[in-house]
Amino acid sequence: MIDLAALTIAEARKKLDGKVFSAVDLAQAYLTEIEKKNKELNAYLEVYDDVLEQAKAADEMIAKGESHPLLGIPLAIKDVILIKDRKVSAASKILENYKASYDATVILKLKKQGVVFLGRTNTDEFAMGGSTENSAFGVTKNPHDTSRVSGGSSGGSVVAVASNMALGALGSDTGGSVREPAAFCGIVGFKPTYGRVSRYGLIAMGSSLDCIGEIAKNVRDAEIIYNAVKGRDDLDSTTISDETYPKVFSKDKLVIGIPYDFALGEGVSPEVRENFKQAVEKLKKFGFKIKDISLKNVDMSLAVYYIIMPAEVSTNLARFDGVRYGLHKDGKNLFDDYKLTKGAGFGKEVRRRILIGTYVLSAGYYDAYYGKAQLIRDALKEEFNKTFNKVDLIATPTTPDTAWKIGEKSDPLSAYLADIFTVTANILGIPAISLPSGFIETEDKKLPLGIQFMAPHGAEDLLFDVGKVFEAIKDN
Repeated sequence: MIDLAALTIAEARKKLDGKVFSAVDLAQAYLTEIEKKNKELNAYLEVYDDVLEQAKAADEMIAKGESHPLLGIPLAIKDVILIKDRKVSAASKILENYKASYDATVILKLKKQGVVFLGRTNTDEFAMGGSTENSAFGVTKNPHDTSRVSGGSSGGSVVAVASNMALGALGSDTGGSVREPAAFCGIVGFKPTYGRVSRYGLIAMGSSLDCIGEIAKNVRDAEIIYNAVKGRDDLDSTTISDETYPKVFSKDKLVIGIPYDFALGEGVSPEVRENFKQAVEKLKKFGFKIKDISLKNVDMSLAVYYIIMPAEVSTNLARFDGVRYGLHKDGKNLFDDYKLTKGAGFGKEVRRRILIGTYVLSAGYYDAYYGKAQLIRDALKEEFNKTFNKVDLIATPTTPDTAWKIGEKSDPLSAYLADIFTVTANILGIPAISLPSGFIETEDKKLPLGIQFMAPHGAEDLLFDVGKVFEAIKDN
């Protein structure tokens, strides 16, 4: 009997190499757990029918003496990342039966390591949302309280890991889509520097914001997955190498900047404020230097994000016209085809963002909205660069509150406000990590909370180092 609740990727590697259990045994244990839990939680849209065959191939590699960090490790993949000859729908009716014609670069890298792909996980449609309520195939539920959302848009991947239906997962993070659900479900969500991980084969939402992120039970496991998929890629011109940014070295006494006015400001629940204060006190006790910082422009991040992101959505989703791939509806003429196809294929939230994006890019409004948003984006970059000359990391809560009840935030603006702490890292392209920071009790349920650390461009190792220390101290 494999104890999936206690198992980590690092531990599974040792046991697979030591023949304590086989990759087939491990895969079967996860398939059994999926069979028990997925119907209620709706984390997976599809569990692959060749999981055990993949695991058998991994066992054969191990028998030959091969060992890779992720060999035989069962992972879940968000339904926006292409795996050749497998369905990838972006949780949308417009791509419901579409099969990928090639592998994403991250998938090629994982295949070389001998990963076992368990299946594709649910997401907000085209990754647009923070709750996984916008999927065309049903809501993914929070394993800590099934009346609440999982967070999103990578809710399926996060719930798969949080409920022991996968050992790790890949998601995508455009404005917090890996970090926010990780906080809501009590696990680790990591977003690398923009360009560190190839986006080739990721269905695009916001091209200057999208990152493929890593989801795991602990920081070490997230680091293992990240190291397996990172690197420059000739098929993605935005990818960077380890030398692109100056190397940031860890120090004996790291300085963590806290923008208290922002982190504890209006709209942040009392429980989150108290949890964050307690986390900061623990950091102080364990030798971190805490510095109060002021970020004058950070309160504009959310507005900037919700102009730039829909503009890029409007551009990227223009390709789903029913002509080249996906759903097609016949109309009286080509324009009518487009209207019928997109009307039937796109859900309400996707249509909303396309309309907003088209509006802000239109003649007469481009300079007033999109142009100004890009100017503020530049001002934010300059402000954060100056701040990172004074501090090593910046910490905030990951979310302003715990996971909300399914259907509770029918007003889209209230749901957008949940992104207030996470969008800045995407706007700037800097790495960020969400770590479990404790629980609060609500209606006899223990709901997780998260703390977020942001680092300068290219300083992923600093986040991993601090994350491991925080994991060790948070329960003390």
